[in-house]
Amino acid sequence: MNETVQTLLVALRGAVGPAGLLLDPADTAPFAEDWRRLYRGQTPAVVRPASTAELAEVVRLCAAAGVGVVPQGGNTSMVGGAVPAEDGSDIVVSLSRMNRVRSVDPLDLSITVEAGVTLKAAQDAAAAAGCLLPLSISAEGTAQIGGVLSTNAGGNNTVRYGNARDLILGLEVVLADGTVFEGLRRLRKDNTGYCLRQLFAGAEGTLGIISAAVLKLAPRAVETEVALCAVPTVAAALALFTRLHREDPASVQAFEYMAGTGMALVLRHIPGAAMPIAAPSPHYALVELATPRRNAGLRAMLEAALEAAMEAGEVTDAVIAESGAQRAALWKLREEHAEAQKREGANVKNDISVPVSKVPEMIARATAACEALIPGVRVVPFGHMGDGNIHFNLEQPVGMDPAAFLARDHDIMDAVGEVVRDLDGSFSAEHGIGKLKPYMMPLWRGGAELEAMRRIKRALDPHGMFNRGKVLPADGGV
Repeated sequence: MNETVQTLLVALRGAVGPAGLLLDPADTAPFAEDWRRLYRGQTPAVVRPASTAELAEVVRLCAAAGVGVVPQGGNTSMVGGAVPAEDGSDIVVSLSRMNRVRSVDPLDLSITVEAGVTLKAAQDAAAAAGCLLPLSISAEGTAQIGGVLSTNAGGNNTVRYGNARDLILGLEVVLADGTVFEGLRRLRKDNTGYCLRQLFAGAEGTLGIISAAVLKLAPRAVETEVALCAVPTVAAALALFTRLHREDPASVQAFEYMAGTGMALVLRHIPGAAMPIAAPSPHYALVELATPRRNAGLRAMLEAALEAAMEAGEVTDAVIAESGAQRAALWKLREEHAEAQKREGANVKNDISVPVSKVPEMIARATAACEALIPGVRVVPFGHMGDGNIHFNLEQPVGMDPAAFLARDHDIMDAVGEVVRDLDGSFSAEHGIGKLKPYMMPLWRGGAELEAMRRIKRALDPHGMFNRGKVLPADGGV
């Protein structure tokens, strides 16, 4: 450790106190590895400020020392978005101690939270006030608000409420020189120049560190219905979504697609997972309808829609949850897909989006491309069919060396990407770019678009201090 870093660590201890600084390698190691265990970096320290003022001082000290900063929330990134460099040149700044819910306003339908509040804790605070924070992701018990907004997370309810950025009313952000952008406004209309808060949503911590946010809430549902449907084809799942959406678009809160291959992995690896439908199906759809309207008749509408779908051959069997526990059990079959695939072995993830109408074609064509590329590969697509975002994941062939399979990850992503590009889609729908996908940016976002991103980066972080090696490709400077 060089003298500059040693001096910095002394100053950081003074800024955050002993409880806010982790130096022992055993304590810092969990912060240096991503959830998927694709990347493992090193860091001389993990700094845990407890307030925006402490965070701003930490950034000022690191900037003065010329040391890189990697902001980290719950460390649930799927693309290595919060991992420090392998050479140990980055300080990890964890927001976990900045975990206060500052206020909830049920009349204004807003909540103000610090960056380290977990999404689940924010949901619970909203629920206690009789409201709904509609953002919902599988990692919500661990993922923190700062990271959720920095990655513009999508999740299960995007079809109705939009992505994370659509819920942002205001942000507080610490910039690269330690100054604080104080934008915690609760206004629904504020047309006063550039919408700066949206620069930081989806920037993955490369432009500034979100320290707090004001988020939109919604009225809490008084009727909720969840159904798991066996469907014969991907096209049939899309037909079912179209049927429900045309019936009552305001009530469709989530519509999730799952392949039979993925469902089998969940049943194999996840304790407590149980299939309530008797015969296995090649495809499934999970439907959630919800409304704040009393006596809306969602159950009757869902039953009628499913009956019509069965008559049309879109659904072969279905079960509707009869209680909150049964709703949770059905959702567990969807939410545990990523964990089940992780336990099965090596897997390559493609977080892609296409126009909703193109989802069946995308899955068919990408499946053929991957099976031709790696014979025996297991295709495990699932995800948010209602908004066109499918996690087109590939599990290693049975008996194949995991390292050899993962070494083909770029080949696989490029094969899927070629299909997605042809369908006017995106190679990243909600997971972001992180460390895994910057190489794809010139092809997909090159020219004026990528140059504009670089200019914004140079303007807000001229020395390239924040989250180096993420989002933007290495060539082209800061």
